Amino acid sequence: MKVVLLQDVKGHGKKGELCNVSDGYARNFLFPKKLAVEADNAALNELKNREQAAAHHKQEEINAAKATADALNGKEVVIKAKAGSNGKLFGSVTSKEIAAEIKNKLGIEIDKKKMSVADIKNFGEYTAEIKLYQGIVAKINVKVTE
Repeated sequence: MKVVLLQDVKGHGKKGELCNVSDGYARNFLFPKKLAVEADNAALNELKNREQAAAHHKQEEINAAKATADALNGKEVVIKAKAGSNGKLFGSVTSKEIAAEIKNKLGIEIDKKKMSVADIKNFGEYTAEIKLYQGIVAKINVKVTE
């Protein structure tokens, strides 16, 4: 019997999948516990609509990430920091500070955890990579001044 799973069922599949189980297992276990419904036309149609909606949302996220990457690529962010007499910074410039400056200057909110940047402990120019989506990376220049 073909059923559409409403919850994850160990050994058979994940929520929203169409799977084939024995008639007795479906009638005596899955249906009474509301773990699955019979795969009739209505259930199959709902499953198809859910899959299309998920694909549409994923495509929207990819398009938004590409637009953000285009807006960020090649831009420069200037961060002012205090330093000692030898030219070394007090502490270092972190991805949190860079993300805050991007938000102030460009108006784009970036998660600091998605940014990878080398340790910035001196004045100069650095490149930061921002992972916006799987396979979509933006590079931004970071200039540290006094």
